[in-house]
Formats: sequence, C-alpha cells, structure tokens
Amino acid sequence: MKRFFLAGASTLFLAQTAFAQSGLLERIQAAGELRVCIWPDYYGISYRNPKTQQLAGIDIDMATALAADLGVSLKFVNSSFATLVDDVTARRCDIAMFAIGITPARAEKLRFTAPHLVSDIYAITTKSNRRIRQWDDIDKPGVVVAVAKGTLHEPIMRDKLRQATLLVTETTRGREQEVESGRADVFMTDFPFSRRMLETTDWARLVAPSAVYHLTPYAYAMVKGDERWHARVERFMAKARRNGQLMAAIRRHKLDPIAAPATPAGSASE
Repeated sequence: MKRFFLAGASTLFLAQTAFAQSGLLERIQAAGELRVCIWPDYYGISYRNPKTQQLAGIDIDMATALAADLGVSLKFVNSSFATLVDDVTARRCDIAMFAIGITPARAEKLRFTAPHLVSDIYAITTKSNRRIRQWDDIDKPGVVVAVAKGTLHEPIMRDKLRQATLLVTETTRGREQEVESGRADVFMTDFPFSRRMLETTDWARLVAPSAVYHLTPYAYAMVKGDERWHARVERFMAKARRNGQLMAAIRRHKLDPIAAPATPAGSASE
C-alpha cells in the first residue's frame, strides 16, 4: 500500500513538473484559458470605462478573437508599462496585448509579434499655455516636459531633449496632473492616448510634430524562447490580416492613421 502511494505521488509530481516546464501553448490548452496582460487605461487599445467598467479597444477585440481561435476562455490581467517585463517573464500572463512599443530595451527581454500599429510621439499641453504654440517651442530653456516612468517616451526624451527639463512621473496620471496644474508645460504621449485627452477633457491641446519625430512600431509581447507559442500567435495575426479582421478592429477604434504597413506576402510572420 505504501509502495503504491509513493508511486502515485511520484507520478503526480512528474506530471506537475512536466506541466510547469511545458510551453505556453500546452499550458493554455491544458488550462482551457488564455491570460492576457493589458493596461486598462489605454484609450482605443485596452481601456476600462470608469463609468461602466467595461473594457474596449483594438486589443480587447483581438484578445477575444485570439482566445476564440484557440478555443479557450479569456482572462484579462491588469498590467502597465512599468511592470510589463516582469509580468510577462514571470508568466503572470501568456501574452501582453496593449500596443507594446518595440524598443531595444524591451526587445532584449521579450519576443514580439510583427507590428500592426506604428505611432509618432505627440505632446499634450493646456489651452491656456502661452509658452508652447508649436513643436519647436518644446525643447527650449525653462520648458518642463513630463513623461511617465516605464513608458517608451522616457528614454526617447532623455536622449532627444537638449534644453528643456525632463520630469519623470511615477504614473501616467501624474504626467497629466503636472501639465494641468501648470507645473509642466507638456507631456509626451502617442496617437491613441492623445485622442483620449482631446475627447475626454476640456483643457487639453495637441501639439503635433511638424515632421516625423520618432516612429515606434507596436506589437504583442511574450516570453522569449517559446517558439511554438510565438508561431501560433503569428499564424493567428496573419489570418486576421488576410481576412480583414485586424483592419476592421483598427478602423472600429479610429486607429487607421497609425495602422502599420501591410506585411509583405511570404514574410516570416506569415
């Protein structure tokens, strides 16, 4: 009896170990659930309406479609750009789907799908700010530029600013508060978030670059080294491109100005 118990325990341990070491696709299929990291403050991408608590955005649509394609249920996991790498590498989620900007620092630690969006950098100031009238007014002595910690704008603006003062806030809400209060002149953001500010506030004013400033491709992120899971997601995205599902989601959320160029036929992502 004791021998039988030990054998059963050993079998269970081996099964649990194999499950823990299996790839994400196997885990998802075994659990019947896809866990997707989102940043629920990302307008047009993965935004939770504060009044209804409902999620909406292109990546909510695409996550729902991916789960359906896999034949599993869907669970959203709250994340942020500051915790993105830890959340993905610690496997708190199977994939991050909130328009992740592909940067060199992130690419060292995460595996990305082929980009489906690409955005330049935009500035938000107040309607009453007299110092900032156009893009060329930003990098001047005495101007304070706010960025949120962990966003792609932090390293980019550290590199690009020569005369203005950079202010790094702990949260995205913090950068908005700094500008609205007048403690900062502008905060830097992207196309989707700039839409949120213009559509949901009465004080924000957009300052767009006069020429291309710094384009960043956006994609989905997952752990490195799991080729089967990466290939499965890429197959889903390739199909969504071919059948128009991806572009329909992009247009539904008014993101067509930043849709990435179509992937050439026969490329690796196909």
